[in-house]
Amino acid sequence: MMIMRFPGGRRKALTLSYDDGVEQDRQLIEILNEAGLRCTFNLNSGCYPPESHTWLEGQIHRRMTGSQVSALYKAPHEVAVHTLTHPDLTQLPRSEMLREILQDRLNLEKQFGTMVRGAAYPFGTYSDETVEALRSCGIVYCRTVWSSHNFAIPQDWLRLQPTCHHDDPQLDALCDRFLNDIFYANSGLFYLWGHAYEFEAHDNWQRIRDFAAKMGGREDIWYATNIEIYDYVTAWRQLIASADGKRVYNPTATVLYMEIEDRKIVEIGPGETVEL
Repeated sequence: MMIMRFPGGRRKALTLSYDDGVEQDRQLIEILNEAGLRCTFNLNSGCYPPESHTWLEGQIHRRMTGSQVSALYKAPHEVAVHTLTHPDLTQLPRSEMLREILQDRLNLEKQFGTMVRGAAYPFGTYSDETVEALRSCGIVYCRTVWSSHNFAIPQDWLRLQPTCHHDDPQLDALCDRFLNDIFYANSGLFYLWGHAYEFEAHDNWQRIRDFAAKMGGREDIWYATNIEIYDYVTAWRQLIASADGKRVYNPTATVLYMEIEDRKIVEIGPGETVEL
């Protein structure tokens, strides 16, 4: 029996995903950084307001300017595509669908000097055609808004279901289940998503503070961005085992971990073959 384990042999991973590039992300990042959590921020590069823009009093959904965005989103967090102008992709002709995805990716890669390979669907709407459009634009995962209420490792990364939204009534119970589960026969992923402006709109910043305090700072959880989890799981699934299951080869550039009989953790380095 060979079971995937996360870096360091951990059985659990946690990631977050927040959309739109709003001013409230500043406070969210402070909370996450204090707890050691990592988040993916999905941005619409065609929706930045002018640098001189000021929001009217009472406006809650306040997007940041390009310079504010550049200054805020730093490692260890990730930036990802949310399309250029936040349309419902399913309502667009294919040429516009492709432009919305690819131009946002191009803009973000130029802005942050990095490679952008992830995304989240505006409004959570998608179709087989949007999935193919994302794939053709080099996007490897895309988050939906449909809660799984479980901790399963994704199989369909371009129809990625989060565990839940931060306002989900089941959030506390899900946290307890995740923390208490042994994950003996598998590994578990807790995926939280939302919009930071919702904390201001609903006056419930304490909800994410409590989540971070409860879930952060634990040695048995790997805290990672969406792309880090995608890359690790993808690499792990490339392991090559002998027919008798007693020898494993790692053809990737990633250090990988597995659990075998008697709960023994095995580390397999890049290009390494290990006798089990």
